[in-house]
Amino acid sequence: MVETPPSRAEIEAKAASAAAGFHTAEVKPVQEAEFEFLFTRAIEFRQETIYFIIIDRFNDGDSSNNEGPNPELYDATRTKWGKYWGGDLQGIIDKLDYLKGMGVTAIWISPIFEQVEDLQFESAAMHGYWTKDFKRINPRFVGKDEKTSLFTCAVFDQLIAEMHARGMKLILDIVCNHSSPDVNGHKGELYDDGVLIADFYNDTNNWYHHYGEVTDWEDQWQLENREMSGLADFNENNHEFRQYIKTAIKLWLDRGVDALRVDTVKHMPLWFWQEFTADMRTHKPSVFMFGEWGFSKPQDRRSVHFANQSGMSILDFGLCDAIRAVFCKGGGFHAIEEILALDYLYDTATELITFIDNHDMPRFQSLNTDPKMLRLAVNLMATCRGIPCLYYGTEQYLHNDTNGGNDPHNRPMMQKWDTDTQIYKDLQLFSKLRRLNPAVSLGSQVQKYITSDVYCYLRRYRDSRCFVAVNKGEPVTIDVESTDLEDGEYSCLLTKRRFEVKDGKLLGLHLGAKEMVVLSYIGERVKGKTIARVQVNGAVTKPGETIVVTGDCPELGNWDLSKAYALEYINANTWFGEIPFTESAGKAIAFKYAMWRENQEPLRENLVCRRWILAKEGTVKWRDTWAV
Repeated sequence: MVETPPSRAEIEAKAASAAAGFHTAEVKPVQEAEFEFLFTRAIEFRQETIYFIIIDRFNDGDSSNNEGPNPELYDATRTKWGKYWGGDLQGIIDKLDYLKGMGVTAIWISPIFEQVEDLQFESAAMHGYWTKDFKRINPRFVGKDEKTSLFTCAVFDQLIAEMHARGMKLILDIVCNHSSPDVNGHKGELYDDGVLIADFYNDTNNWYHHYGEVTDWEDQWQLENREMSGLADFNENNHEFRQYIKTAIKLWLDRGVDALRVDTVKHMPLWFWQEFTADMRTHKPSVFMFGEWGFSKPQDRRSVHFANQSGMSILDFGLCDAIRAVFCKGGGFHAIEEILALDYLYDTATELITFIDNHDMPRFQSLNTDPKMLRLAVNLMATCRGIPCLYYGTEQYLHNDTNGGNDPHNRPMMQKWDTDTQIYKDLQLFSKLRRLNPAVSLGSQVQKYITSDVYCYLRRYRDSRCFVAVNKGEPVTIDVESTDLEDGEYSCLLTKRRFEVKDGKLLGLHLGAKEMVVLSYIGERVKGKTIARVQVNGAVTKPGETIVVTGDCPELGNWDLSKAYALEYINANTWFGEIPFTESAGKAIAFKYAMWRENQEPLRENLVCRRWILAKEGTVKWRDTWAV
């Protein structure tokens, strides 16, 4: 049954209330209303499989809108790479079953906001990053005669309803850093649902920075206050701007958007993002957010600091570069392991968004045309820690190598919808695996064997396991002396070959050329009326030490430390676990973290206690830092 979207009046009322600092909900007793406000259940995005779509280049579902307000911006021949080619929201709706069949559970769409309707150097804003009005939709993405206000756009509401009916989530790409560049003498002209509110060249209310373009990309002040590629750079110190952008994004959340991908986060100060994420989560506590910190990597302290302190995750450029170095450029698997070995720097490495290519870099096959290497790279991404994101068309081996495949040639039109490609079928399999085996979505990752051409790793959580062996070279036979798998016979999910684990060892493991073996064991799931997914960072442990949760309820041992709930080691910075609550569900509890130590007195964190009101049912998240 398709959901009825909220009316404009309902949305405006909620937005006004949120802007005033209140959370709108039905009238309830104070205690219950506060409970809903503070402890609404969160969406667990680590189990998702994301598919990233450039709307204009995915599928033309409604040809009547192609010419748009300015026909000069549309190219029916699809040879002029800077112009629109006809993709729209109806095109996505028409292919939802195709995506669902591949195992896609979340769709990230490029920005849908109304754009500048003019050309700059033969290029239009088909990419979506020259926003004119954050409260209106690009008319080229909706019906020809359809109103573009987000309050009245039927095709967007249909997209949300159709996705949610299929159990899929929508990720909206947003841009808070800038609006538009100079296009034929107009720059940074910004509208509020059709009403002009700012103009870079007549900036009487100081909505923009006016310091020119960035000249030193290592200077943080320049990155945050100067322009990137001539784009009008918003002045985040202006309270009116902040209210406008936050109110606009809240309206999209009210329409049903589930998550946000945030563009160019390194170009605005951390305090802005902390305020922004706080407001978004107050408004919609379930929302998941991840940012684009360009060229992020664990060796870059600023990007790591942002990931840990901003309230959102980030795209994992570091792992992407390592994967491309290994599979595209002939490098050894040590490049990937060196990145993963630094996961402890992040508070939540398991929520990093992993990918092998995107709209800002040459597609994988522009660097290596071998489809078997592409398959290995996609499958490693799908079984590695983090949340995998596939760029549109990769499953159809889509690429254009003109000019090395660089922008804009990395954005070709989707051409095929074959459900029998190897990558399509593999992703279907691994998406199910991510949902069924918590070791893959929630667990730790441990290297078990590595050479230049062979990489074996184990995903582990509680008694669930997933062992992966990848060979990118010629046929080889290896001995894996420690798999951490239970003894017994296993069937490979990909090859259907059978393997025997004895004494925890996998001896005589034969791997064919460019072959991957995946062995999965799914243990008992955590069951309870309410499940708290608990994470604590900053607890320094040694082998033989375990972080536990103790508290004043039976599920946490009633302060008896010997009966505390043990968490799982993820990496040197992160312990995680799912605690089932039944007797204490819906009640207020007090708790703290402690450390079991072999042959020593236990160690407790240095605070009186922490407090939480448990939801009556469902899943909640706790994210804490060990108190020294």
